[in-house]
Amino acid sequence: MSAVAGIQELLSAFSSGDDMRAEAAVPTLVAHGAQAFPGLEVLLSSSSRDARWWAVRTLAEIADPQTPLLLLKALADQDATVRQCAALALRKRPNAGAVPALISALDDPDHLCASLSADALEAIGSEAVPALLEVMQRGSQAARLEAVRALAMIGDQRSIPMLFAALEGDSALMEYWANEGLERMGVGWTFFGLKIIKVTGYPDWISPQVLSPSRPITTTTA
Repeated sequence: MSAVAGIQELLSAFSSGDDMRAEAAVPTLVAHGAQAFPGLEVLLSSSSRDARWWAVRTLAEIADPQTPLLLLKALADQDATVRQCAALALRKRPNAGAVPALISALDDPDHLCASLSADALEAIGSEAVPALLEVMQRGSQAARLEAVRALAMIGDQRSIPMLFAALEGDSALMEYWANEGLERMGVGWTFFGLKIIKVTGYPDWISPQVLSPSRPITTTTA
């Protein structure tokens, strides 16, 4: 049997309805690497949700520069479980080229997909920060909550002013992640009225306009 025929036989397992058979086919397909891409790409447009899901599941295991590009199609799938699988795969295979699609996915109506997309942006790291900061300024509340969590975990100093601004919102979850991010970067303030009692990790370039003495901001003190 030729390699192409062998790959097609393995891919047929994804439409069989037999999860054990499908899972058993994954390692062998992964071993074929990029040779399996044409068949997997076809399955990404299959009318079978299971076939699409298994194609994404397999792509997640293939370490190839083309993998994230194929996964982007699945991130826009009509089925939430396929989108979730794609976002999880993109977390495992981070690529800056996926940032725009992942940013859009922060508004996914499926909360798990949005959360996994934020995880994937976190995995991309500093290259995702400008787009995440844009979401913090202009995004929906749901997208902003995912973005602030990603920024907190990335820990890029460019996000510090925005994290301080997020402390002034009316969302406890937003405040939690903003505080978490600032503490992770070693930036902390403790205020008592209008008097600054202690400042730690204060970069010179932070504008004082991001601070507000109208409410206390507490972090770890000496």
